[in-house]
Amino acid sequence: MTGMIKSAVLAIALAAAAGTVQAQDFRFGWNPRTGDMWVDQRLGDINDYGYRHRDPFIDEMVVHYGAPRVLVRELLIDRRWAPGDVYYACSIAHILGIPCRNVVEVWDRDHGQGWGAVAKRMGIKPGSAEFHRLKKGFVPTYDRWGRTIVLDADLRRDFPNRGNGAKGGAGHGNSGKSSSTHGSSGKSSPQGNSGKSSSQGNSGKPSKPSSHGAGKSGQDKGGGKGNGKNK
Repeated sequence: MTGMIKSAVLAIALAAAAGTVQAQDFRFGWNPRTGDMWVDQRLGDINDYGYRHRDPFIDEMVVHYGAPRVLVRELLIDRRWAPGDVYYACSIAHILGIPCRNVVEVWDRDHGQGWGAVAKRMGIKPGSAEFHRLKKGFVPTYDRWGRTIVLDADLRRDFPNRGNGAKGGAGHGNSGKSSSTHGSSGKSSPQGNSGKSSSQGNSGKPSKPSSHGAGKSGQDKGGGKGNGKNK
């Protein structure tokens, strides 16, 4: 009986997985060939995001890339474009300052050549400043989606404080080295108020450390007169 239940559960899971694959059977298949492996991988990830989170994906294309909402919905729903293709078409159009529909028409006709050839013919060559801007555009988009992005060596030069991904970048900003440098909070605070800190400011509530630990600093700066008044 237990074996039959397990088999039924497995069959349901496989059917659900198969349904997902069929739903992602895009019109042009999926073979971006941008000429940059990192970009190809990010576009594949955008396929997953756009499929699972359609509304935020559409909003991003409309608000930040200037694509008409009607066009984006048409491409995703009626024409079964891959979200990665929709993103890249609108991103290229945004860099070139032309309507997204113009790039859509070219890709619709020449998708068999791959995005690398299409973008190059439209004026964005691999390695050019425009292509670099195209790559950089992924980062703020992923940030707005709250999605982790792993940077390649090229982009790490533009975002040196992010580490290797959005989560890594946030962690780097709050690292132990950073907090100890500023001597601010938590355990680093007592350490920051000892040693150099006590010799410079004589601050803090304890009176014994200030009189006992004034050392040379207290004597050189007239610490004896101050102690006399306290007595």
